[in-house]
This record gives sequence, C-alpha cells and structure tokens, in this order.
Amino acid sequence: MVLHHYIERLLSRNLLMNKRLLGKKYETLACDYLKNNNYEIIEQNYQCKTGEIDIIARDINDKDKYLCFIEVKFRHTTDYGRAIEAVDKRKQNRIIKTSKMYLLQNDISFDQAIRYDVICFDNEELTYIKNAF
Repeated sequence: MVLHHYIERLLSRNLLMNKRLLGKKYETLACDYLKNNNYEIIEQNYQCKTGEIDIIARDINDKDKYLCFIEVKFRHTTDYGRAIEAVDKRKQNRIIKTSKMYLLQNDISFDQAIRYDVICFDNEELTYIKNAF
C-alpha cells in the first residue's frame, strides 16, 4: 500500500512537471507570435499575491501603445471544451486584480491604455483574441 502511494505521488509530480513544460512551450510560441507582430514583451509569468499573468506586452502597432495583459491557454483536444472556455469569469477577475497590482508595483498610471487579451492554442492552431474581456 505504501509503495502504491509513492508511485502515485511520483506520477502526479511527473504530470505536473510535464504540464509546466507544456505551458512554457506554448507561452514561448505565444511570445514569438507577438514579437513577429510588433509587440514588445515586457514580462513573462508575472506573479504576485493575487495571481499570475502569463505575458505582459506593449502593442506598438497601436497609436495608444496599449499595455496588454495576455493569458495563454492550450488544449490538445476539445473533449473538455476549447481553450478560450478555460478563461472564465473567475479567471478574468483574477487577471484584472493582478494587472492592477502590476500597475501599482511599477508606478504605472491608471490612465495607461490597457487591454486584456487571450492567446489560445486548440489542436496547435493559434487564435489571438484582442479585448477578450
């Protein structure tokens, strides 16, 4: 019985590590996409007590030079829904709170034009949703 629990813990750690590596892979792909489309990556994996934001970037294509808080989601299959469906109201509220902390911690005016975007990967297909929420 003890061996069974040990093996179970090892497997769950491997799955967690694989998920993190997979998440990193898609965040890197998302950053590459943004850079190729004239975005300046400011920060990746910003964390504070309210949550995490995958990518913070500046949209230099736009005259207002939006500061974009970008969530990256991926799904290999649609068995549990599309990637965008994982960015529910609860997740959106957490990202909004976290973005406010970022602005405060970095002395950025609340007058700064900001945007909440989502980059989704469904079956390796990238979809970029500006003003997702």
